[in-house]
Amino acid sequence: MSFPLLTATAALPAIGAIATAAVPAARRTAAKWLALLVSLATLALAITVLVRFDPDGDRYQLTESHAWIADFGVRYELGVDGIGVALLALTALLIPFIILAGWHDADPLETGNKRWRPTQGFFALILAVEAMVIISFEATDVFLFYIFFEAMLIPMYFLIGGFGDRAHAGSDEKAAAQRSYAAVKFLLYNLVGGLIMLAAVIGLYVVAGNFSLQEIAEARANGTLDMATNTERWLFLGFFFAFAVKAPLWPLHTWLPNAMGEATAPVAVLITAVVDKVGTFAMLRFCLQLFPEASKWATPAILVLAVISIIYGALLAVGQRDIKRLVAYASISHFGFIIMGIFAMTSQGQSGATLYMVNHGISTAALMLVAGFLISRRGSRLIADYGGVQKVAPVLAGTFLIGGLATLSLPGLAPFVSEFLVLVGTFARYPVIGIIATFGIVLAALYTLVLYQRTMTGPVKPEVSAMPDLRARELLVVAPLVVLLIFLGVYPKPVTDIVNPAVKSTMSDVHKKDPKPEVEAAK
Repeated sequence: MSFPLLTATAALPAIGAIATAAVPAARRTAAKWLALLVSLATLALAITVLVRFDPDGDRYQLTESHAWIADFGVRYELGVDGIGVALLALTALLIPFIILAGWHDADPLETGNKRWRPTQGFFALILAVEAMVIISFEATDVFLFYIFFEAMLIPMYFLIGGFGDRAHAGSDEKAAAQRSYAAVKFLLYNLVGGLIMLAAVIGLYVVAGNFSLQEIAEARANGTLDMATNTERWLFLGFFFAFAVKAPLWPLHTWLPNAMGEATAPVAVLITAVVDKVGTFAMLRFCLQLFPEASKWATPAILVLAVISIIYGALLAVGQRDIKRLVAYASISHFGFIIMGIFAMTSQGQSGATLYMVNHGISTAALMLVAGFLISRRGSRLIADYGGVQKVAPVLAGTFLIGGLATLSLPGLAPFVSEFLVLVGTFARYPVIGIIATFGIVLAALYTLVLYQRTMTGPVKPEVSAMPDLRARELLVVAPLVVLLIFLGVYPKPVTDIVNPAVKSTMSDVHKKDPKPEVEAAK
């Protein structure tokens, strides 16, 4: 029996979470190092998965299948395609940076009520989220996916509600109430989506007789499983609703600004760069593959919602006074681009959407983590409390600028390629939607440059005059992310080579071909 590489990649952080939580209270530093080493070992396993994955091979590779709940057709089935392996690698890559960036975020905090911050629990919860996200990218049994899709909400709830932004350290009761509100709102929104999906999962079992993604998809393709039109549409809507909440898509997005605003910067990155990607990934893997006709039926409405997300998120980002909420609304806009690319039903759009998931994860991590370093120095999230930072902390300001320029998709940085592909793929089939979405780029330039101007340029405010520049640990977090943004901006081929065959399979699932150009190329 071959080594269960996919199981090991998910199990290692899960075991590491238990071990980290078990470290004695007095050994906080040991818990941090244990969590970091586990995350690095998980990254090594993810790299092994990436190396062993053959883009030209079978659609799902490194597969594992074992009986689990046989009476109900539930199996422990894992496998990765090009889209799943790219996002698995992104998750494993970001977690060590998240842990390093949050190195002191859960240290004991002496405040008015002498509240104790359990360091071990903070890092154990991060590893638990990593394990659940990874197995969500690997699961090819619908029920298995659903379990971890929902289970990751619990550690995220405690990370948001139990470990708040230190910018609120001066007002414990108000800060605790805001964190509690944000955590409960996050949990309720996602639980409602999950419960609706559960009904759809049960309905799928009633129709198909099992939960195997590959078996159901093959039966749909060869005609042995024929769903009634209305049945397929209702099942699709049940799945899509849950994924749209997680993504988040307008108008189901309102939990995100609260959650990112009240969480620490590393946890905010965990939310939008890692956890939310499960929603958009699942649209590609489950919605399009299981319900191809319903996906095409719903496409016009979903594209309208996506373009509203793009413009709405960008407009609200322009008007924000809070740095972290600005990044949250910018992410809502970016997820609109991703969902638009998925449902444009073109190979360029879906390749761009997958690439966008990877690039958005890196760019948001870079911007939000540097913003977290900035906020921890000043003790405020308000843009108006800053000014002239580039004169006293030029390296911090420079990395903040690169993260911001990546967010507005500047050519030469990674998100530009993916956003360009999404727009080209959308315009080829839905030109009006593509044209409207382009205004999101203009608004992105506005909110990013205004943010930089107000925080980093101008006269040095007295409160930031003694602000230290990035320290060695912080540079170790930011520098690799900046290098990746530049590398993938000029050479995205390593990622596109992996995801393109999976995109072709998805296009085949929905029986779509790229539209032919209206003007033939000159010979």
